[in-house]
Amino acid sequence: MTALAGIRVLDLTRFVAGPFCTAILADLGADVIKVEAPRGGDEGRFAYPPVDGVPVFFLALNRNKRGITLDLRHEAGRELLRRLLPHVDVLVENFAGGTLARWGLAPEQLCRDHPRLIVASLSGFGQTGPWAPRPSYDIVTQAVSGFMSLTGFPGGPPTRGGGSLGDYLQGMFGAIGVLGALCARDRTGRGQAVDVSGMDAMFSVIDCWVSLYAASGRLPQRVGNRHLGTAPYDCYRARDGWVVIAIGSNKLFRRLATAIGRPELGEDPRFRGVGGRVRHSDEINGIVGDWVAGRTVEEVTSTLGPEGANVPCAPVHTIDQLLGHSQLLARGMLERLPHPQLGELVVPGVVAKLSRTPGKVHRLGPALGEHTDEVYRELLGLGGDELAQLRATGVI
Repeated sequence: MTALAGIRVLDLTRFVAGPFCTAILADLGADVIKVEAPRGGDEGRFAYPPVDGVPVFFLALNRNKRGITLDLRHEAGRELLRRLLPHVDVLVENFAGGTLARWGLAPEQLCRDHPRLIVASLSGFGQTGPWAPRPSYDIVTQAVSGFMSLTGFPGGPPTRGGGSLGDYLQGMFGAIGVLGALCARDRTGRGQAVDVSGMDAMFSVIDCWVSLYAASGRLPQRVGNRHLGTAPYDCYRARDGWVVIAIGSNKLFRRLATAIGRPELGEDPRFRGVGGRVRHSDEINGIVGDWVAGRTVEEVTSTLGPEGANVPCAPVHTIDQLLGHSQLLARGMLERLPHPQLGELVVPGVVAKLSRTPGKVHRLGPALGEHTDEVYRELLGLGGDELAQLRATGVI
């Protein structure tokens, strides 16, 4: 038994944020039915170059889902969607704010029509406010939230966080919202609308700098890989790669100083407190950087790691180094699923490890419309003639 066994999700999302939200739900056991347009499908199928024609990115991100086709631009398609709603617990969509309302499918109205239904809407700026109708992508979210103003090196341009960080973070908040709404429904018997803005999601993780600025008038500066609240804390070049070292307390700093052969630094009045080390971060980072530069990554991590000084440090892994990483393997985070053309594909495992109702990764994302007949027969009882007619008119 999985945590979300018996929960059915109708997934109208595409590309990254929405599909990641519903992938989390699917990993935890929900029956997620992914809805795609009959022609082309989810843009995520074309997000990265395919491998021998296989959309690897899409198949990994949309793992554990069934797939159907439905064109919501047709009134007949919207009517078919309405027929599906009594059979699902959650509807998730990530169109631009207000799109469902323009189609006569406003989340609040759907919840009134189906009192137990949860409708989760993920958009760049949410369903309310003057920016609600604006389209958005990850870089827009990172920019407007203030996140990009924190990233990058001194004197350089603001820098987007690696990967589609804003999209994945929004998807995570979307899943949290859905889970919260399901808990509330258990108590009240009623569903509700869940509204998640990408801007809000990124704004919530900028280290409380709005609070700090409002209180002090101090603006954060871009410091690259360093930290504005502690030092040394940086990414350092070793002879054969890169390593990070993160010192967040006086005790850890004294351990580090001793390990690099400079125990006197722990007693130096300039460095004895976190505030002093931040004020003299150029000097202290330079000392640590010079020590790292003369050693290999292995020498640095063995000296500073658990068998040595036991201070927080790690190599900067490249993607190829992750496939056989002992920690990821031990945590079940490298799942290998069969694929008819490529043999197998590696996909992420389930992040949240539940002791009594664990999640599971059991299949790759669906081919376009792979489960169309199965789902419409199962939920709506449609027969072959009806399905053929819907196909002929382009509705599915």
